[in-house]
Amino acid sequence: MTDSSLTPFFNPNGIVVVGASSHPQKLGYGVARNLTQSGYAGPIYFVSPKGGDLFSRQIFASIAEVPDPVDLAVVVVPAKYASESMRACGERGIKAVILVSGGFRETGEDGAVLETETLQVAKEYGIRMIGPNCIGLLDTHLPLDTTFLQPPFPLPGEIAFISHSGAICAALIDWSKEEGFSFSRLISLGNQADVTETDILPLVAEDEYTRVITLYLENISNGARFIEEARRVVKVKPVIALKVGRSASGQRAAASHTGALAGAESAFDAAFEKAGVFRADTTEEIFDWARALAWAPVLQGRRIAILTNAGGPGVIAADALEQNGLELAEFNKKTLAALGETLPSAASVHNPVDMLASASAEIYGECLRVILVDHNVDGALVILPPPPMYPAREAAEILIPIIQASEKPVLVVLMGSTQIEEASELFQNAKIPDYRFPERAASALARLAERAEFLREMDESVALLTDVDTPSARAVLADAEPGTWLEAEFADRLMNIYGIPTTPIKLAPDAESAARLGKELGFPVVMKIASPDIPHKSDVNGILLNLGSAAEIAEDFEMLMARVQAQRPDANLEGVLIQRMISGGQEVILGAVRDPQFGALMMFGSGGVEVEGLKDVAFALAPLSVREAEKMLGKTWAGRKLAGYRNLAPADRVGVVDALRRLGQLAHDLPEIAEIEINPLTVLEDGVVAVDVRVKMA
Repeated sequence: MTDSSLTPFFNPNGIVVVGASSHPQKLGYGVARNLTQSGYAGPIYFVSPKGGDLFSRQIFASIAEVPDPVDLAVVVVPAKYASESMRACGERGIKAVILVSGGFRETGEDGAVLETETLQVAKEYGIRMIGPNCIGLLDTHLPLDTTFLQPPFPLPGEIAFISHSGAICAALIDWSKEEGFSFSRLISLGNQADVTETDILPLVAEDEYTRVITLYLENISNGARFIEEARRVVKVKPVIALKVGRSASGQRAAASHTGALAGAESAFDAAFEKAGVFRADTTEEIFDWARALAWAPVLQGRRIAILTNAGGPGVIAADALEQNGLELAEFNKKTLAALGETLPSAASVHNPVDMLASASAEIYGECLRVILVDHNVDGALVILPPPPMYPAREAAEILIPIIQASEKPVLVVLMGSTQIEEASELFQNAKIPDYRFPERAASALARLAERAEFLREMDESVALLTDVDTPSARAVLADAEPGTWLEAEFADRLMNIYGIPTTPIKLAPDAESAARLGKELGFPVVMKIASPDIPHKSDVNGILLNLGSAAEIAEDFEMLMARVQAQRPDANLEGVLIQRMISGGQEVILGAVRDPQFGALMMFGSGGVEVEGLKDVAFALAPLSVREAEKMLGKTWAGRKLAGYRNLAPADRVGVVDALRRLGQLAHDLPEIAEIEINPLTVLEDGVVAVDVRVKMA
């Protein structure tokens, strides 16, 4: 549901520019010029203490003098006067302000004080504020332009852009003209002192002209709320995000493998996937995908046909499709026969279809018609290098009506530059995505497939488990000290409460009790050093396997204690942990770490001591649906080989999915836990066992 307090930003009854200037080099002049020239039909007012006239309009000396109606102010004044202007807007009854001015938090402590003062005034009067330190916003369909960017005003388009950066907005508007697309709405949020990307997202999604929403993000103000809002929006409009700052994110200083591997960017990846937001790696990629999502039908499958007049580009395209998780369609007999009748004998009628360099515009059209009616084809990639015998424009003129009539997506690769300019312009005017190289087109096709798959699957609810006793789990943690590792027996008890199978583990402070516990648990057993200071026991050779008698345990106890003491004289050694040995099966790791933005971040991957070296891991946000858990398995070799591989027998994949969901709910239910890890989870042919569980308190 859109916040009604934000409505004046895109549906104002009247607008006042505070700080309007008659000097062409001033931002106040640029805002006044753009607003006047944009075609906005409502009343426009200018305010400046100097008075005068600007663009045939009176400049009022104060906001109080501005007549009705006015409900949106664009403020372009020095930062030190911002709170004063905000108060004047509040007293005038204006409830929406775009604070364009810079000189606030982005400049240091003094600027941060000014920003806080201005925001406090805005809150006092119930004003919603975009900015400060932004370029404003524009709507190409209303139309409305509150920015100070250089003209001309962009043409009406279908792609909305929400940005934390103002400079990138100016560059994109200029670049988009050459690329053949335009924007529906563009919003620069600046410092986001009040209105954030999450606030503005549903407002943009409700715009009838916007078909795709794109985001440039430097951070997210409220992770949980962003996921909630984005997930609602994605049901009706695709969302693409470029989240920058990967290299500066760093890694957590964490003791568990999960914590060490789960950097902030892993959490952003998981958050976007949870919400159904596509994460782009480059600015160019955002708009490659956005054009396809705005102009083409989604892919109902992953089988793609390639139509080309040259073999090399066809091979490049085939490789690119595979790299993006798509596949070459296998034509049915009817399609092969029809292509054989149309093409010369030297041509290739199998996918990729190589029509040879002699293929005319008419042949392009006829072959595309034949391919698109094949039920084995979900979409097509048409590659058109500059034809040697005729202009590329002729092929475009024939292909366009065929593509427009198709319910299957067809993307075009126009390879070249000056020789394909006319054809490119025709495709762009017809709202058919065209790309210069096959790799870019294949990447966009993959997003069309993922969009369809997400829409089919997103209604699957994350059903929380009902057979867990969260109050009992909290009781287990009641006496645990913050920042400490939970004792092994308590960690084992947590697993039992959440239905994750374990093999009992007992603490033995001396050799005699260790031998007795070995008898009680049943041989063979594992003996592990017990120390709150040594989370990774293998790092100090603190594990002995397959001990088969009480005598062996008693003898090895002293040896193990001495060995570890020599390596870690500073460590507090509490004794050893005795546990029944589990043989066979496959080993995986399950973990969760508390992300400050998004909550419990789950990890799954290859277990054992080499997990950080292998980095065969996948992440997702808890709680997990069955589909989300299975997807984590599918992303890793550890998950894929559960089906069996060479001499590895198949293992209980369903049991792993269940354990992953249960651990996810545990982490979701108990925010007092900072990190939790099962390494390894031994996966048997029928069943799973959490062999080593470690829990760190927040």
